[in-house]
Amino acid sequence: MKYYSLNKQSAIVDFKQATIAGQAPDKGLYFPETIPQLEQSFIDNIEQYSNEDIAYKAIKPYVGDTIPDEELKRIIAETVSFNIPLVQVNEHISSLELFHGPTLAFKDVGARFMSRCLGYFLKGSDKKVTVLVATSGDTGGAVANGFYDVDGVEVVVLYPSKKVSAVQEAQIATLGKNIHALEVDGTFDDCQQMVKQAFTDAGLNSQLFLTSANSINVARWLPQQFYYFFAYKQWKQKNSAAPIIAVPSGNFGNICAGLLAHQAGLPVQHFVAACNANKVVPDYLLTETYEPKQAIATISNAMDVGNPSNFIRILEIFHHQFGSLKNMLSSYSITDEETKQTIKAVYAQHHYLLDPHGAVGYLALQRELDKYPDAKGFFLETAHPVKFNDSIISILGSNILAEKEQELLLTGEKKSTAMLNSFHALKSYLEKLQ
Repeated sequence: MKYYSLNKQSAIVDFKQATIAGQAPDKGLYFPETIPQLEQSFIDNIEQYSNEDIAYKAIKPYVGDTIPDEELKRIIAETVSFNIPLVQVNEHISSLELFHGPTLAFKDVGARFMSRCLGYFLKGSDKKVTVLVATSGDTGGAVANGFYDVDGVEVVVLYPSKKVSAVQEAQIATLGKNIHALEVDGTFDDCQQMVKQAFTDAGLNSQLFLTSANSINVARWLPQQFYYFFAYKQWKQKNSAAPIIAVPSGNFGNICAGLLAHQAGLPVQHFVAACNANKVVPDYLLTETYEPKQAIATISNAMDVGNPSNFIRILEIFHHQFGSLKNMLSSYSITDEETKQTIKAVYAQHHYLLDPHGAVGYLALQRELDKYPDAKGFFLETAHPVKFNDSIISILGSNILAEKEQELLLTGEKKSTAMLNSFHALKSYLEKLQ
């Protein structure tokens, strides 16, 4: 498999080169030259395969011969070593729980896969790599955990000050060693812009070997297909019709991976991009006009993105044909008040506790299902509610997750560095890592 830049001004590369570089030299995102088609017999009999075998089938064509089969199987086994259950919430809606990994968020899958691929590619090399990542919450913790104490890799995580939860900050900023947490006086979009400037700065790149661990990196983005296949394996045991799938969406890497899995042969009736007040994509699907905006702070903070990087990949999947995209993708914007009411109602009626992101997914799915009374679907519960316990307490009026929260917050001393919203401040910090 080869990869090309969506800006079309860089050389074609393989999976190894795309993973190490993160972003193409022309600053475009890498995209596979072809989308592999899975055998119908595999889809029809998916419940007979282990999760490791399913993941191998899904990712092998993208990796090609850059990683030997046995090594790739070891990486996959370590990546999907935790449970990813599809839990029924009510008659029509189920929850795909992606929070059973080490940092209690869906990004554990992509971060674990990428860290192990990069570790393999750098084995025996004297090349030191600096992984640079901006986070709106969960990416930072997952990447920090995945790369912690990996030889030859320094990880620099930028996160917006006072705009991530206490648990999220603890997972980013208490590890130390090769994990450097930068608390930026700004928004996630500011952090992301600083990272983008770092990748385009010729002087900095002549001194450091920088790569990205955001979902712009193919090794972070592509393995997110795994849990859509795992979900279908469970879905198929109880349902004959394909599901409608709602995905809480911020930077749009997750739903993009789901759409890619569908293109490869995964049966899906329709996708729903569930957004909070940051509604660039819902507006685009109404008007066909894409207008990035300043991010708005919400209680579903990991989705507070005003210019989603991965939406360009979604457009590429559909060959920039608006009609084809709209036939497969709907999008809803959910307010904070609606999010709170959904958490309260679902807990009272079904005894299921949603996190704010899952609540956005649940309500967006419900709105889509209201159009089709006989349809069923599932939403992605992308993080454990304990990561947003302050919000849960204020919504439900009690601290039902107190014990779990204390367990997670007692992880160690905060080791973050306060940073101005300035690329020059970041550049100075990175130069001192030499």
